Amino acid sequence: MKVLTGEQKLDQGAVSELSASFRGELVGPQDSTYDEHRRVWNGSIDRSPALIARCAGVADVIAALRFARQEELEVAVRGGGHSYPGHSVCDGGIVIDLSKMKGIRVDPEARTARVQPGALWGELDRETQAFGLATTGGFVSHTGVAGLTLGGGIGWLHRKHGLTIDQLLSVDLITAGGMLVKASETENADLFYGVRGGGGNFGIVTEFEFRLHPVGPTVLAGPIFWRMDEAPELLRFYRDWSSEQPDEMMTILGQRRAPATQFVPPELHGELVVTVTCCYSGSVEEGESAVRPLKAFGSPVLDACKPKPYIAHQSTFDAAFPHGWWYYFRACDVGELTDDVIDVMSDYGRRIASPITSVALWQMGGAVARAGDSETAFNGRAAGFTFNINGNSKSEEGFEAERAWARAYWSALEPYHTSVYVNFLMDEGKKRTRQAYGAEKYERLKAIKRTYDPDNLFRLNQNIPPD
Repeated sequence: MKVLTGEQKLDQGAVSELSASFRGELVGPQDSTYDEHRRVWNGSIDRSPALIARCAGVADVIAALRFARQEELEVAVRGGGHSYPGHSVCDGGIVIDLSKMKGIRVDPEARTARVQPGALWGELDRETQAFGLATTGGFVSHTGVAGLTLGGGIGWLHRKHGLTIDQLLSVDLITAGGMLVKASETENADLFYGVRGGGGNFGIVTEFEFRLHPVGPTVLAGPIFWRMDEAPELLRFYRDWSSEQPDEMMTILGQRRAPATQFVPPELHGELVVTVTCCYSGSVEEGESAVRPLKAFGSPVLDACKPKPYIAHQSTFDAAFPHGWWYYFRACDVGELTDDVIDVMSDYGRRIASPITSVALWQMGGAVARAGDSETAFNGRAAGFTFNINGNSKSEEGFEAERAWARAYWSALEPYHTSVYVNFLMDEGKKRTRQAYGAEKYERLKAIKRTYDPDNLFRLNQNIPPD
């Protein structure tokens, strides 16, 4: 593939030909909006594509792909731009930017939604909650629907209803050859298997069809804070308490310094804390009963777990992960919270220095574990908990130290690793991608790749090469 650098330029005749049939917007380095549109969520990513094709519809996607093949350009596909390692943008190639394609159609009677790939989770939730419905989504509302779905999709509803891919009924997809195909359980079933966890390896999805479920609109949800020095005892209590919870209860255990936000008292700002954030997707009364023992444990310093709109809860962590900060992640799954795992957590939690570094430990199980492991490409249904270790800074200053802390925490947990959630990977190499899927699923995905993208045009992802 051709990568343009230095003084190399795109063939302007070819660009003009593309422009003549392109309904969206073509943005190049000479345009005033170029820097705006090449930026992605992770501020540590700084790449300069030769062209950004901001597609207005399916025809634009097909035209942009044709142009990329013709000019032998590396292809990056952008939905929400939230890819941890910055796969939404490239150097010297073309960004096929889907962020203008935000159409959402909800059928409240059938309890389904058709969603274009530029939609964000907050936008989808707003449309579905108008009818008291929702599907499993992320925990930051400005995350893109497309990227989160294609990698599996964990969120506040996954213990009750399963992963996002477990709600997926069909997709419309543009193949590397520029063909529009539909994939579902009954049509192109091999491709449908692949897109449910295999990421963007097989094409560009231009529409998702999701199953919806009654949720809210009011749920019992929010964080409870304890000081970090209570972590060893709290984590052991949490291990036992969480194991007895019904599927309606989903929790994320966090470690960080208390943020300087409005709902956190000033005297706690910057203090090391451990948190348990709950979301109970059943009745508020049942949720209050379920969470009562947790709230009574130890000496909580803040209790913000209360009835609130589901949409409000979905944006709880938005301020903690804004666009432009420098983010680094290491991730792993563990089977259970053994005493040894808890000791590692307690040790490294006390070492958190940055006010925006954090650890999120996602509770798994429930409907995720009960779904057939062979039905989708997602690997990790047997995991007890999923670690997302964030070494973050607001700029380049201090970033190396935070990244080193995240790596050290991850390495200390290495004896207890089981699997890893592919959406939480950085650029960690082919071996790590293979580990994310396991040998059997990886080989199956390679066969699907050979069918739909034999030349590996879609390679800027957690790549599954066809050879």
